[in-house]
Amino acid sequence: MLANAAGHIFVGQRIDSRADAWQMPQGGIDPGEVAEDALWRELWEETGVTREKAALVARGKSPHRYDLPVDLQASIWGGAYRGQEQIWFLLRFLGEDADVDINACHAEFNAWQWVEPAALPNLIVPFKRQLYADLVAEFAPLI
Repeated sequence: MLANAAGHIFVGQRIDSRADAWQMPQGGIDPGEVAEDALWRELWEETGVTREKAALVARGKSPHRYDLPVDLQASIWGGAYRGQEQIWFLLRFLGEDADVDINACHAEFNAWQWVEPAALPNLIVPFKRQLYADLVAEFAPLI
């Protein structure tokens, strides 16, 4: 979760989705990689924001999980998984909007914006809404 000085959160609209859904940057942990290293790598890959332009504020107290809807389980990730367990971090954005470049590496978003934290659950796909509500509740005092 990348928060700017105004307390708004970065979201991107996925290139590969037909839904009008926005999400926060996220990604996997590569073999041999620790979660915090994956955080910085994924942040840069998806937003172009470098480590110098963000400060780590907090790590989530525990992993967050979601399940894919049954009708999507066979088509997403080749049917190998039914959901995800995620480790979330809160970051403070230290840069300017011009420092965001969603085409810096592996373009996953076709647009981006800053939104109020309370708006996050309504922007994400329905099966991740509770996860986003939980993240907002957990990090709200620090945003």
